[in-house]
Amino acid sequence: MNDLQPVSSSPAPVISPEIQLLILDVDGVLTDGGIIRDDTGQQIKRFHVRDGTGIVIWKRLNRQIAIITGKESLVVQHRAEELGIQYVYQNVSNKLEIYSDLLTQLGYTDAQAAYIGDDLPDLPVMRRCGCPIAVADAAEEVRAMARYVTKYPGGYGAVRDAVEWLCKGMNLWHQAISRYS
Repeated sequence: MNDLQPVSSSPAPVISPEIQLLILDVDGVLTDGGIIRDDTGQQIKRFHVRDGTGIVIWKRLNRQIAIITGKESLVVQHRAEELGIQYVYQNVSNKLEIYSDLLTQLGYTDAQAAYIGDDLPDLPVMRRCGCPIAVADAAEEVRAMARYVTKYPGGYGAVRDAVEWLCKGMNLWHQAISRYS
């Protein structure tokens, strides 16, 4: 399979308009999962511009975005700042604990949260959140847990695709794209 081609997708579902918080993993979701280091040991990551557009669309709908990732990288912090992502948790060994704390801090319930993951460490949060989403190239167990599997693999517009799917399912897509009309 060519990683840049979409895989099969699901039709737009009916999703509760309660989803207020979209939580993202980084490696394998916002990136293709590769870790590149230069000669000085600095980490380099590649982000897809369409994922940035999806994040901006979500935020313009007055929804919250958060990152919970197991690794730590200044590159992730810089990208989050560029996109105005306020809630960024790096070097996390227990994603479920951070997830629970974040929901409490924001006053949300599990039903109000969606999570995009790609690998086994994402499963505990995916089991709890109201709308688990997997990227197209996620581990089999993650895809099986997901309510939606994106058309694109991680790092190639999967987040943008998930945002569109969520917005269409919550009947917000017209509002989301109205500024581009």
